[in-house]
Amino acid sequence: MRYPIVIEAGNDTTAYGVVVPDLPGCFSAGETLDEAVTNTTEAIELHIEALLASGEPIPAARTLSAHQKNPDYAGWMWVLVDIDMSRLEDVTERINITLSRRALFIIDAAAKRAGESRSAYLARVGVTEASQPMDKSRRVQ
Repeated sequence: MRYPIVIEAGNDTTAYGVVVPDLPGCFSAGETLDEAVTNTTEAIELHIEALLASGEPIPAARTLSAHQKNPDYAGWMWVLVDIDMSRLEDVTERINITLSRRALFIIDAAAKRAGESRSAYLARVGVTEASQPMDKSRRVQ
């Protein structure tokens, strides 16, 4: 999906400021124009992930020409940012993994205690764990 973003030019003392009009509350900045666009791509992905996590709909991207009529952004630069929505979809995908019998037994017991299927349990725990900052002392080699 291509989201229009609007960029307020920076100068020697201020960064480039970026607003994503189709995603209220989504904004970013960067010291350079390239950095501002890169940072905004990440901000859009995080914003959409938060919307999905809270069960809210993802607003559709409106056309660039519709946004350019907004007087609040007169004189700002417009850029289209491509967002790979497939990374953010919750489409079920079958995978093949290899686990020791012991690990499988432990996972199955934990899933049963949680009242979940093995797949649901692994998905929930994996997403929760992956969302946390890495504690290097717990890292498996």
